[in-house]
Amino acid sequence: MSREARLGRGRTDGSVQAVVLMLPAGKVEGSGRPSPLAAAAMRPLGRRLARAGREDGLAVHVVHYRCCGWNGDDADLACDAGWALDEAVRRYGDVPVCLIGTDMGGRAALRAAGHEAVHSVVALAPWLPEQPGDAARVPAARGAAAAADDAEPVRQLVGRQVLIVHGTNDERTDPELSYRLAERVKKVNPEVCRFEVHSDRHGMHQHRAEVAALAVDFVIGSLYGRGFSRPVADALVAPPPLGLRMPLASGFGAALRH
Repeated sequence: MSREARLGRGRTDGSVQAVVLMLPAGKVEGSGRPSPLAAAAMRPLGRRLARAGREDGLAVHVVHYRCCGWNGDDADLACDAGWALDEAVRRYGDVPVCLIGTDMGGRAALRAAGHEAVHSVVALAPWLPEQPGDAARVPAARGAAAAADDAEPVRQLVGRQVLIVHGTNDERTDPELSYRLAERVKKVNPEVCRFEVHSDRHGMHQHRAEVAALAVDFVIGSLYGRGFSRPVADALVAPPPLGLRMPLASGFGAALRH
């Protein structure tokens, strides 16, 4: 695999105070080129974040992976996320970083969160392996690969603020697995919350505006320490399962500052 990871275009005026790195979807296995459609799917949210943080020096970059697959123990997408974090530090210095990933990119964001620059993580419909001993259902298309993986680590998330968002009707990545991961994270890190988008599927297209508003509220609040909207603040302090099965209300964001 001779290709190199790279960062997509971001803020260039030299006044960067915080960074968002966006990690697109990927595959379980694969050494081919990443899908340009996966990267393109991240850009609407990236543009919204850039607008929300323009006055505060927020730089937003989509990460372009070396290849399309996670590839077992190689964890290529997480490695590329680590490279992107190093590159952000090289470019911008000691500024806080939020990782935002969707699907397999959500797994990469969670896995790479141990980097010292990371302050927060957003995982949107993350692809996660079934944990040893889980009785949760696993979609047939991914069951064999998932069963082969070891338990997903969570210790790297200590000290980070974490948001997980998942559609309850997702047939591609199992929402119950993201709930069970959130339960494990909550045991070592109280700063985690999870929102459920009821009746929505993998892309959460029915509630796209609400999901975007939630992500923006969380990112700006976590990177700049300005506090969160009431639903996010309540979810962070609520004990399981309440704070990990928080419903995303229709119209969320309509009355927020973003």
